[in-house]
Amino acid sequence: MYAQELVLKHRTQILHTLCSSGSAEHLEQVLDILLAQGELIWEDYQDIQVPGRALYTKARQLLDLVYTKGVDTCGLFLAALQQVLPEEQVGGLSFSGNCSNLQEKDAFQSTSAQTLLTQRPILVSKLQGCIDDALKALVTSGHFTSADCNEVLLPIYTPSQQARCLLDQVRSKGDMTVSVLLQFIQQQQDFESTSNQEKLTLPKEFVRYQKKLSSSLSAQSCFLSTYGGTSQMSLDDIYIEGQLELAHDCVDVHGPLSLEDIVGAEGTLNKEADTVLVSGEAGSGKSTLLQRLNLLWARGAALQNYLLVFPFTCRSLNSEQRELSVQELLFQHCCWPDREQEEIFQFILDHPHLILFSFDGLDELKQSFSDERRLCCPTQRAPVHILLFNLIQGSLMKGVRKVLTSRPEVVGPMLKKHLCKEVLLKGFSPSGINCFVRKHHNDPTVAAKVLESLRTNTALHGLCHSPVLCWIVSECHKELLGCGEGSPQTITDIYLMILQHFLQRKSSTKTTTIGFGWLQEHLETVRHLGQLAIEGIETTCYIFSGTHLEKCGVTEKDICFGFLIQSKDMSSARGKCYEFLHVTLQCFFAALNIVLSNDRSAIRKLFETKCMKETGQSNICFTACLPSSENPEVLKGETTAAETPNSQITASFVSGLLSQHHRGLWIQCCPSSVLEKRSRQVSRCLSKGMQKHFKSIPQPVEGEKKSMHAMPGFVWLIKCIYEMQESRIAKDAMNKLEVEHLKLTYCNIGPVECTALAYVLQHLRNPVGLQLDNNSVGDVGVEQLLPCMNICNSLYLRNNHITDEGICKLIAKGVQCGNFRKIALFNNNLTDACTHHFSYLLRTKQDFISLRLGNNNITAEGAKQLAEGLKLNHSLEFLGLWGNKIGDAGAVALAKALESSKTLVWMSLVGNGVGNVGACALANMVKNSPSLEELWLTENCITRPGVECLIQALEHNAHVKSIWLRNNDLSSEEVEEMTRCEPRLIF
Repeated sequence: MYAQELVLKHRTQILHTLCSSGSAEHLEQVLDILLAQGELIWEDYQDIQVPGRALYTKARQLLDLVYTKGVDTCGLFLAALQQVLPEEQVGGLSFSGNCSNLQEKDAFQSTSAQTLLTQRPILVSKLQGCIDDALKALVTSGHFTSADCNEVLLPIYTPSQQARCLLDQVRSKGDMTVSVLLQFIQQQQDFESTSNQEKLTLPKEFVRYQKKLSSSLSAQSCFLSTYGGTSQMSLDDIYIEGQLELAHDCVDVHGPLSLEDIVGAEGTLNKEADTVLVSGEAGSGKSTLLQRLNLLWARGAALQNYLLVFPFTCRSLNSEQRELSVQELLFQHCCWPDREQEEIFQFILDHPHLILFSFDGLDELKQSFSDERRLCCPTQRAPVHILLFNLIQGSLMKGVRKVLTSRPEVVGPMLKKHLCKEVLLKGFSPSGINCFVRKHHNDPTVAAKVLESLRTNTALHGLCHSPVLCWIVSECHKELLGCGEGSPQTITDIYLMILQHFLQRKSSTKTTTIGFGWLQEHLETVRHLGQLAIEGIETTCYIFSGTHLEKCGVTEKDICFGFLIQSKDMSSARGKCYEFLHVTLQCFFAALNIVLSNDRSAIRKLFETKCMKETGQSNICFTACLPSSENPEVLKGETTAAETPNSQITASFVSGLLSQHHRGLWIQCCPSSVLEKRSRQVSRCLSKGMQKHFKSIPQPVEGEKKSMHAMPGFVWLIKCIYEMQESRIAKDAMNKLEVEHLKLTYCNIGPVECTALAYVLQHLRNPVGLQLDNNSVGDVGVEQLLPCMNICNSLYLRNNHITDEGICKLIAKGVQCGNFRKIALFNNNLTDACTHHFSYLLRTKQDFISLRLGNNNITAEGAKQLAEGLKLNHSLEFLGLWGNKIGDAGAVALAKALESSKTLVWMSLVGNGVGNVGACALANMVKNSPSLEELWLTENCITRPGVECLIQALEHNAHVKSIWLRNNDLSSEEVEEMTRCEPRLIF
């Protein structure tokens, strides 16, 4: 079959393969290759890569173009696909024998500009790791300005997109600029070549050990256990990368982080430290991420600058009673060398920068982090946790890269000072959910039905951002699709669904309705596993020996249900050991035990411990929950770092299990009067916890709004209230909250938390400003917040990964809400595609007063859209567009739209590439404005003529207090002269 016919036949499959991940990388790599081969001319490339155009539209246009160019071009296109796409994706496309050969071009063509095209794929690859250095070279040579650099370093670009943008910018500036860049790349290549010559010669025994370790890691990491060890999933088949980001703002890092960026230099805060922390909530995929890194290293696909990778889990380290040296820790817990142990370990000591250690689940370690006991000698024996703490702080094995994973609640300042950086794992993106479900189901029809179910249930869709919940929903698809109106809304609903799913796999009666027999039939199993779970949480035990199981009455039959899996972390010498499928499942069974037990004090202890810790009360119950760094008594082993977060999860499950919605499930297991009493007890605990938070709110400073800066414990209480699904409790709690501004910044709020917040906050009596800056709300989280928009007079969503899609839904709701008057969306992923929604908002709401869209990706076209709304708006007081790309054309459009504004008080166009044309248009606005007080034009391209226009405008307007002009294109002499002329200009 001709290549042209193949392109037509497989068009749908090719489109899906290029676009289904949501990333444009594969499409852009294909375009690079076709440019290099001369099959596309530059104009073809520009016609496809129109900014703002949807990915599928670009891919369709490329297919159309390739097809019209004929057989040869189609053959090269198919060859490019084979080169770019992973093997598993190419497998379904039978191209063999129809692909043309990709020809290598000469490294340097007759002109430098031609070289940029013919060597484009190679240049993109070489530039990705040194964008900043390349830009410095171009700025130093005088060929690039700061505005050019900002255009390349847009936050929404991946490293490869930054490289392409840089190549396009350089090409547009001519051969001299191209020559500077090519010279820089050559120098980098020469440096790398010199470095490669200095590579180590590895001893034969070391190489043999390296192969043994990689073989062992590959075998351990290639599968994920599912339930009961009865089935396994290939990690390759199921793995979807979660959302990774730095825990702190970093000017040198733009776009999403990759797996290898975790151990790379990107975002390093403390160059003296060797330890990276990957933190994320339970179920966010931390363990699977480390497993993926181990597998990629073992296969030679990643982390190849490390010769050895040693993985540990804190669960298995908990069970180590002996004192060990570092050498014994490595070889006994990871991989034993067949011979020459001393020589191999000495090589490790001599080359620490080539070694990587990973420790999964620091939050599950029995002991809390302490840096009080120092060790320096790697052959000295000590308790395992002492070795770990000294490795983290660098006293032992300085130079070895260490990667820890942990839930954020147990990571205190004492540990953080020893980190080189912290990376946050935020679970799945919306496209990640889509990919996971499709990977999980071989039948596309089933996958489509599950995804449709998620789309129609926004609360469930929000929950699926947690990978463990996404797996449960996918695994229990039959129960999900058969539940009709009773579709899950809460995390408790989902875990009850998997409880029913697992139990009924082995059930003698195939009852499908919750509350009719399936739980009663297997009540003994639930009680046994519940007892095991709660004893484990109380003693920070996650791996259970046969003795543990026997003590709690767990039988082989109980194990067969699949909630327990055989632990891979314990040696066979100790016999079979088991662990719960996931720590959240252990918490769920602990909650089941509390609901079904006769212990009247269990609920009070569970809730009051957490509440007292959050509100700062100090008694025995409270101090038992504090980490050791804050409570000296903990060093005696009286408590654990993991107690509080697992208590939180267990308490939220208890709240859900005792809700009215699930009350019928327990009727046959427990008297209704007891259930009612326990439910009231939980309600009282939640109410008491909320009241303590409210009492801690300070009185407002005179002239300021009364505000509450909520702590994570407040969010936990709200999640418990949501799990109970009783609006009365939410209403009672919110009736007592009297604030005008509610601040929930840096509280790890994602879509799940947004759902709970909206459920509870909609019952507030008076409107509030809701500040959710620096969380992970995202587009799905925005959708979850819509039910409480009526009580929001202002909404602050800085740095929350929100895109144009989320804005569409937010504005559609916002225009219907009478209280809604302010919004701030700094540092998100907005483009021109969202500006027509804001334009509609401005036209529709004539009481809207503040719009702040700083540091997004809005260009002149977006500014023109906003201007259309501003012309018809008579209320806006604050307009913030700093850090975008509106340029002169955008500034002119905005200035004209605001010429007649009688309300605008403050406006910021900082860092927008505004020059003299824009400055003169803004000067006319300044001249005529009766209300403007401040105009910010810092970090633009304004020169003397533009400033003179502003000076002339100020002569006609005494109302303006200041115009900020720092970091524009002015000499120090001009600055001094103009400051004397007009003191309201701030340079």
